Amino acid sequence: MPFDRIPTPAAPRARRRRGIVGGAAALAAAFMVALTPLSQAVARGAPESFADLAEKLSPAVVNISTSQTINAPERPSGPRLPENSPFRELFPDLFGDEGDAPRRGPRKASSLGSGFVISADGYIVTNNHVIDGADEIKANFADGSSLDARLIGTDPKTDIALLKVEPDAPLTFVSFGNSDASRVGEWVLAIGNPFGLGGSVSAGIISARNRNINAGPYDDFIQTDAAINRGNSGGPLFNMDGEVIGVNTAIISPSGGSIGIGFSVPSAIASRVVDQIQEYGATRRGWLGVQIQTVTPELAEGLGLEAAAGALVTGVVDDGPAADAGIEVGDVIMRFDGNEVDAMRDLPRMVAETEVGKAVRVVVWRKGESRTLKVTLGLLEEEPPVQNASVTQDEAPAEEAEVLGLALGPLTDKRREAFGIAGDVSGVLITEVNPDGAGAEKGLRQGDVIVEVSLEPVSDPKDVADKVAEARENGRKSVMMLVHTRGEGRFVALSLEE
Repeated sequence: MPFDRIPTPAAPRARRRRGIVGGAAALAAAFMVALTPLSQAVARGAPESFADLAEKLSPAVVNISTSQTINAPERPSGPRLPENSPFRELFPDLFGDEGDAPRRGPRKASSLGSGFVISADGYIVTNNHVIDGADEIKANFADGSSLDARLIGTDPKTDIALLKVEPDAPLTFVSFGNSDASRVGEWVLAIGNPFGLGGSVSAGIISARNRNINAGPYDDFIQTDAAINRGNSGGPLFNMDGEVIGVNTAIISPSGGSIGIGFSVPSAIASRVVDQIQEYGATRRGWLGVQIQTVTPELAEGLGLEAAAGALVTGVVDDGPAADAGIEVGDVIMRFDGNEVDAMRDLPRMVAETEVGKAVRVVVWRKGESRTLKVTLGLLEEEPPVQNASVTQDEAPAEEAEVLGLALGPLTDKRREAFGIAGDVSGVLITEVNPDGAGAEKGLRQGDVIVEVSLEPVSDPKDVADKVAEARENGRKSVMMLVHTRGEGRFVALSLEE
């Protein structure tokens, strides 16, 4: 049923003065003309029916059933009771012969999910969490047939898995569409296996894009209000052209049922992962070799940036691609391979989606100016350790100082041992934190090490005090510090305002 058009305003009443009447009529006519495109856009209605689309697509959607052997722990032995004790008969599982509890052997656990066929020869896409740890996997088709499925490969970071069945005849399959072209408000169709009921269809719209739900390092979910429940995991999200634009993966629900907030891995990510698993048996992601953090407005002010954007480098892996290209701690990565880095979380996805071995241009902001560096990406194999760039520590005694609610002291060997600070970390030790000070607000604590202030290395408390005083003299609202805390480096901006 089409939406009602937006009503247009009534024509103005006649005025005694001709000029006013003519002017009002012209204004009303212009207003009505201006509204026409908007009225036409809103008037576009929902499809009369999803039946044809559902009938066409359902044969390519499968139910995934898995079984897993779980070794249950043995029950503890019960107390030894007399033969004539009534408790032996009332609780035989607890008080067995001679007080020994019966042993529990391995048991079978099963689970249900969804998936979809992407090739006539039997490749099937689903979620990694649907088949994780499974001993047996079966794909159950809409016509009632069932085939054993073999695991080709998985990618836990995007929760995608690829299976393979061996059909006797070509299978009905669906294709990936372009999720990047999808718009908020467009109609979508979800097909899956909610609560193990079998093939089920639900419709809705795209509620939002680029959602980050902290599920992994490459979060970029499509949010939809199409009903997605337990068992829909791994099923497809279709656009109105019958293309898969998402893999249904997660929901927000206090009860376990749909409340209209579901999330799908966009096809732009899922299709790349599937292609790599088909070709290599695993994913091959680009690796830059940096540790990064978000650029806050306070940090942007300290860095001399007009806006809080980009990814702030807090650590560089020795001999990694970034180190070889000259990227340094304190650089802000603003562009990567021609793409703007609007937010920190954009960079890991950009790097991961770039071909291994490709030479890319990276634009960084360093000490008030823009620089372009050329980086040849490596292969991300595992999370590498990150070393913070720092200067060699002068172990000569230095005076204590208190700055911005932080008690500071020299980083001696004895203090390194007391706080577990690695030998390659240099700077000034925070010996005490005023709970009402600026440092406490940023989560600094005793045992943290200030490595840099205003992007300059510091080696004793006086260096820190001087840099803070200099920032105040220059009219800064905050001062930026690189702090080694809890085994990692991060930048914090401490307010200089009273």
